[in-house]
Amino acid sequence: MNYEQSVNYIHSFLKFGVKLGLERMRALLSALGNPEKDMKYIHVAGTNGKGTTSTMLSNILIDAGYKTGLFTSPYVFDFCEIIRVNGENIPHDDLAEIINRIKPVVEKLNGEGVEITEFELITAAGLLYFSEQGCDYAVMEVGLGGRFDATNVIPAPVAAVITSISFDHMAVLGNTIEQIAAEKCGIIKEGSHVVTTSLQNREALQVIKDTVKRKNADLGVARYSDVEIIEESISGTDIEYLGNTYHIPLVGRHQIENTIGVIEAAYVIDKVCEKNIQNGIKNTVIRGRMELVDDNTLIDGGHNEECAQALKNVIEKFLASRKITAVIGMMADKECEKYLANILPLCDGVVFTKPHNPRSEEPENLTEIAKKYIKNISIENEPQMAYYKTKEQADFTLVCGSFYMLSDIFN
Repeated sequence: MNYEQSVNYIHSFLKFGVKLGLERMRALLSALGNPEKDMKYIHVAGTNGKGTTSTMLSNILIDAGYKTGLFTSPYVFDFCEIIRVNGENIPHDDLAEIINRIKPVVEKLNGEGVEITEFELITAAGLLYFSEQGCDYAVMEVGLGGRFDATNVIPAPVAAVITSISFDHMAVLGNTIEQIAAEKCGIIKEGSHVVTTSLQNREALQVIKDTVKRKNADLGVARYSDVEIIEESISGTDIEYLGNTYHIPLVGRHQIENTIGVIEAAYVIDKVCEKNIQNGIKNTVIRGRMELVDDNTLIDGGHNEECAQALKNVIEKFLASRKITAVIGMMADKECEKYLANILPLCDGVVFTKPHNPRSEEPENLTEIAKKYIKNISIENEPQMAYYKTKEQADFTLVCGSFYMLSDIFN
């Protein structure tokens, strides 16, 4: 298989859906020689901020001289963004070569009744690549939940980071914050060092503390009260934290919470100094997360209410004078009304579109919700067409609601 065929092969496993549990993943890794045992780890779970936190920590480790793997999802522009070493995507040919080697192992397991899922296949490919590249560390972002997520087969990490927890994937993780937090805390292993922030949801923080005590782990809480904001703009924020200054090249105050959690986690990594932390944070680029792609276009793949509130804050603070037309596509299993209620009142118009994903919400359904919040509504089912038509006419274009849609437009 070439690269395109390999990606299609990976996507063919979507038919097995999301099946939480570690038995299949352990069987697959065992058949591949247990590559997960060859490096140290930072493990990142939470509802929002996982990608930013993981990328910052990867950059810090790289600046400290460690060869570092980074596993994050979903991708925005290129499938190979999911698996990176020292900031570089896995080359297309290398991904194809690894998938060609994994394929007979997967097919053998499938023949034995062990049906590997898409995410398990991708996770195994990432771990195998990191091992064969000789990575010292791998930063692993949880895909869904934590306790039964495919990434949770790794040994006890140097640090387990729990980012902001809110309501998302309730059908799988539970209907209360406590239930969701318990699933996220499944990445906490015996004797782990655990990191979260003082802005963590109160109920979630109590679950984290209880889990840390039960697992004989230790907890570091980065305190937002220790932050002084020096300057902030749509291009980023400068802060002072515990006597040191940091430039965060990402927009929004929610990134301050992510950053101080990163700093707290970095303190426990051997041979990481303050300069490494400052450089790693300063050099962080997050694609598709409140990314200003030009002076008149902001894109954001966040999809739940907390993401919408963060985006709302950015619009109110930095874009209040602009006439915004939003291009929005969402997944049907998200809290669409809560998301739209935050964003649409700040816009002059909205174009609803449909991401190329079987879970996509129909634009007509989004339109019915939107009528409560905005008058200027239109539909363009093809995401790229929706974007380019809007871009031609709008004063300012906001593209938001789904990473899948961003991929459809900008890939």
